[in-house]
Formats: sequence, C-alpha cells, structure tokens
Amino acid sequence: MRFGLSLEPQSWPRVPGDAMLRAARDAERIGLEYVLMANHVLENPNGTGLDPLVLLSAVAGATTHIGIATSVLVLPYYRPVVLANQIATLDVMSAGRLVVAVGTGWNPHEFDALGVPIRLRGQRTDDSLEIMKALWSGTTGNLDDRFAGLRDASIGVPPHRPGGPPIWVGGHSDAAIRRALRFGDGWHGSGIDHEDARFFRHRIEELAVGTGRDPATIEISTVGFLVPPGIPAVRPAPGRLLGGTDATTEAIIEDLRQLADAGVSMCSLWIPVDGRLVGEALEWLASEVLPHVEPTSWSGQRHRDWSE
Repeated sequence: MRFGLSLEPQSWPRVPGDAMLRAARDAERIGLEYVLMANHVLENPNGTGLDPLVLLSAVAGATTHIGIATSVLVLPYYRPVVLANQIATLDVMSAGRLVVAVGTGWNPHEFDALGVPIRLRGQRTDDSLEIMKALWSGTTGNLDDRFAGLRDASIGVPPHRPGGPPIWVGGHSDAAIRRALRFGDGWHGSGIDHEDARFFRHRIEELAVGTGRDPATIEISTVGFLVPPGIPAVRPAPGRLLGGTDATTEAIIEDLRQLADAGVSMCSLWIPVDGRLVGEALEWLASEVLPHVEPTSWSGQRHRDWSE
C-alpha cells in the first residue's frame, strides 16, 4: 500500500505557503508517494480553500520526485476545455507526477455561488471526463453530436503521458463506481475500513459485467483520517479515524494492515493537527508506523516512476 499526505486539513500559519511546501518536502524525504489537495472555492469547515492546481504547481516546483494529486477536483465547477489544458500543463511541468482524483461535489453553497445547478453535477462530471480524455488522447473526432464543436479541436499542450494523467474517481455510489469503470484508473473512497474495501471491490466486479472493463485494472484508494498519539487534533475528522478514537500506534498499524490485506493500494493521510506539528507527525509516521506496515519493502527514500 502506498501513502500520501493531504495538505488540506492542518491548521496552517496565517501565511501558509512556506509551511505547506516544507510539509511537502518532509513527505518526500520520508518516502511518501504523493501530496494531495482538495478542492474548495468558499470557506469550509474541513480545511483551506487554496486552489489545488495552483498549490500543486508550487509543490511540484519545490520537490523532485514525489507525486502530486487532487483529492478531489470537483469537475462540475470548471469548463472542461480550460481545465483539460490546465491539467495537461501541470502534468508537463511536473514531468508526469500528477494524478487527478475527481468527484461530483456536494456543497450546495459552492454550486449556488458558481451558478451551477447541483442537480446536473453527475452529467457535468461525465461530460467533462469524456471531453478531457478526448483532448488528451487526440480523439476529439470521435466525440458524439453533443460535442460536435470540439471535433476539430486540439489541446494547447499535450500532457506528459499519452492519454493524460491517471484518473481516480471518488464517491461511494454505484454511479461513481460506473464512472470509474468508464473513465478511471482507480476508485477513490473516504474513511473506509477493510470490510468496506472488500464490499467496494466486490461491487466494482459486479458493475463491470458487460462493460468490457477488467475490474482488476481498477485500483482502490482511500482517504484515511489519522490523529497521531500524543498530538492533539485541531478539528474533528469528517469520517472514521484510523485505529479508532484515541488510537494507539499499534491500533493504527493494524488498521492499515487490514486495509492493505483488503486490496487498498493507496491511502491518503488526512491529519488534522496544528500545521507547526506536521513535521513531528511525519517523523512519527516514518519511524513508528510505515516500517511495520511494509516490513519487506519500506526504504524511507522510495521513488515511483509516475510516467508508468
């Protein structure tokens, strides 16, 4: 199982740029595989409203090999042609380190502020994925009549990887799973335990029947909410805590082992602590947790070829 660090939930200093980039470099130094950022455009209770593509651009420039990922990018908020070019640009500038986790969104206040009907979020997400993947792969000529105006279009900059960066599709509904089977490289959940992971793997297999998609090609990832022992949380986690409330290190390790055994291949760690203590939390993670979760493969300085 691979691990990443979400930069969203910490309580950062008033000017968070330096602290967030330092956390990203620390995550790279201890061998985490990626840094993530969620997508909010208004004030929200779960974290910052920093733009994920802008922040991840800065992270890419401040690091050398750690992956960068959105978790999740709310596709109905954006015009797909513009977004496709922005994502391709970030993929190029990061030398293929980008993964794009996408979702339909849930916040009615943000949809209202953007003038986007929330009832259309599913259709807008599907349309955006279809358009962006056609632009990235140079197959706009195959788009159906709804997108006839794009049939002669070519993207401003081709992505680093042919076909574009990997796509993780977020959401616990059957619609989200079908979307992952149609467009995605992975399914991205939130706060799931090992029993949930097995349920969703089974559901992916069931919904893949008749689609022509091999369900084994869909990776399962999750956001794991983590409060290290001895480091106080600054806000409630919006889901199940790894290891349970007031968890010990041993309970957290066991929880992560069970997730790995259930087929979860990526765990994005959402750590709601004071931003000044993120370095301490990561040192604990590197010394007390990761060697026991991956006893045969952990090196502390791994490099993933994100162009694969």
